[in-house]
Amino acid sequence: MKKQVNRRDFIKALAAAGAGLALSKDLMANIGHDQKSIPWQRIPTAGPMKSVRIGYVGVGGMGTAHLENLLKIEGAEIVAVCDIIEGRVKRAQDMVTAAGFRTPEGYSKNEFDWQRLCRRDDIDLVYTATPWQWHVPICLEAMNDGKHVATEVPAALTLDECWELVETSEKTGKYCIMMENCNYDKVEMLILNMVKKGLFGEMMHAECGYLHDLRAVKHDMEGEGVWRRDFSMQRNGDLYPTHGLGPVMQCFDINRGNYFDYLVSFATKSRGLHEYAVNKFGPDSPQAHEKYTLGDVVTTVIRTMNGETIVITHDTSLPRPYSRNIMIQGTRGSVRKYPEPKIYIEGISKTDDKWEPLNDYLKKYQHPIWTELESASKGAGHGGMDFIEDYRLVNALLKGVEPDMDVYDAVVMSAITALSERSIAREGKPLPFPDFTRGMWKKPRVLPVMQMV
Repeated sequence: MKKQVNRRDFIKALAAAGAGLALSKDLMANIGHDQKSIPWQRIPTAGPMKSVRIGYVGVGGMGTAHLENLLKIEGAEIVAVCDIIEGRVKRAQDMVTAAGFRTPEGYSKNEFDWQRLCRRDDIDLVYTATPWQWHVPICLEAMNDGKHVATEVPAALTLDECWELVETSEKTGKYCIMMENCNYDKVEMLILNMVKKGLFGEMMHAECGYLHDLRAVKHDMEGEGVWRRDFSMQRNGDLYPTHGLGPVMQCFDINRGNYFDYLVSFATKSRGLHEYAVNKFGPDSPQAHEKYTLGDVVTTVIRTMNGETIVITHDTSLPRPYSRNIMIQGTRGSVRKYPEPKIYIEGISKTDDKWEPLNDYLKKYQHPIWTELESASKGAGHGGMDFIEDYRLVNALLKGVEPDMDVYDAVVMSAITALSERSIAREGKPLPFPDFTRGMWKKPRVLPVMQMV
């Protein structure tokens, strides 16, 4: 019988070691060192494909959700699947065959078996939905082996990792795409369409974040608690900025005529995870004696090159309803998604200085991508946005057009974690934002998600 890898011990040790290394490395690094002088090299658009042959690494919860979507998308072919747990590989294989396709090759020999998958010569795109510390190693391996890569969020954990992704994508000419599903949320895309049509005037300010009670998730030792809680023990910064920031970046043309100038971050004291452990497992339990570094609420303020401000909140250790705290404000009005979508536009709203339902604007301003794909996305994860995210990537590769996001989008969002951590450790010191584009951001570019392909 095949020897089973001790997954819990391995992932916990790797997460703790990797997060601790990332913390010390980032805090000791000189900010100026993060500014690279090498010239920007545009990543060429890939040519059309007859099919997109996919190798999938990490088929747990999110990986399985992506797999279900991909099996419904014409032109997507699952060639290989990999997971440290053999039973998940078998489940994924069964899903593919049940959908009427050939059984994909399975990889589960050990925690590095994804390397064999990446080296196959019959794969065009490698997906990864693994624990965070694996994202960069898998992305680098895949690109160096001649594959495009799509990674779950975040794309990277340190600034050095961000630079590695950028330089490898440019060197190999392969896409490195972060799968930020919230960019495809129906309300967020409605707001984006309204912004691009000028309804709010000139952009001025935004609020966003990830406000999600994850106390139970972080203590679930059959799921993400195996590895995710360790980051709360090791790092004090915005650990998960991309869900809120992704849609805001698109509204503010970041990397496409605008960029982040500098940020400052603050963190509260840490109480929520400890109190949960005491109440859930008892004051004498091992969980109750764990020490947490992450502040319960982390607040980051960014100023952009074009003079806007963005407030990002990370709040995952306290009891609260879910929110991404989306708010966009311009010279003509404002829109907010939570707790309910509402809008005010000067000269258009029916009553001065009072909110009205955002749904009243849906018929006129719904994003054309949702008009096209809402029916096909029904039943998919997170209200359908997961399917649209997967469809848009596969469709772009099939047609040989630029995907909705690129490596610069991936690292700019992911860099918030390391920068916020540094700012907090330096008592709220403002920190300049590394220019991963080396000046390319100054050139206005089309935002692909506004194009129908």
